[in-house]
Amino acid sequence: MGDNRARATPHHAGSLVRWVVLGGIVLAALLPLAGPEGAEEVTISAAISTKDAVEELGRRFSRARPGVALRYNFGSSGELQQQIDAGAPVDLFISAGERQMDELERKSLIRASTRRVFARNVLTVITPADSKLRIAVPADLLGPRVQKIVIGNPRTVPVGQYSEESLKALGLWERLRDRLVFAENVRQALEYVSRGEVDAGFVYTTDAATRAGRVTEAFRPAEDTYSPVLYPAAVVRDARHPALAQAFLDLLLSREGQAVLAGLGFEPPPASAPR
Repeated sequence: MGDNRARATPHHAGSLVRWVVLGGIVLAALLPLAGPEGAEEVTISAAISTKDAVEELGRRFSRARPGVALRYNFGSSGELQQQIDAGAPVDLFISAGERQMDELERKSLIRASTRRVFARNVLTVITPADSKLRIAVPADLLGPRVQKIVIGNPRTVPVGQYSEESLKALGLWERLRDRLVFAENVRQALEYVSRGEVDAGFVYTTDAATRAGRVTEAFRPAEDTYSPVLYPAAVVRDARHPALAQAFLDLLLSREGQAVLAGLGFEPPPASAPR
């Protein structure tokens, strides 16, 4: 394997590595990405699984507002939550999990009245496209030839949290624990699988679709084995441009925004979704 990152385990993910990653993401948020000089700069911290949708909607948003520059800060929802908690200058937070938004709301770090669920997703297990392993049901992960399975780090990555829930519900968590590789976000997990550095991985169906031809869907864990994958967004309490942040959130919820999300494989939020 060409990249020894895939050999990392929960026990090897030290605090130094986490803070290097966190610092890099914060630095990225401070770099201008689009818009004319002197424009109003709106910072959007978004779960990396929403990257394609946010960037597409961002282009549309910017075309309608030539005086606005968007800065994107993509990463795992947990890392983004930590940055906001630490005072990072963010206008809008888009999370792939309710837990991270709940934590910020408990600390009054978001404007709770703006919080909305705008999409949902589904968990899937993928394998490299050229894999010769037969993995069609959860129990197949126990096969002796399945040596490495990547999931997001459950401490900070929603896809990892959902994966852990599912594996525990299926009675597989402890039996597979020594084979698990923890990724820093869902796109990193996707890359490990697409490069053939692991035998299987848990990602969202929308992420798997971005690597068609390089990964294959093996099976989808039953949706009753993990919490609903809901995507909430909210204006951050200390947003410098709260009206523009709200306008982007409104775009996510609009018919246009929902069409873009649907085109990328996201599902609309259930009618019973909170707020």
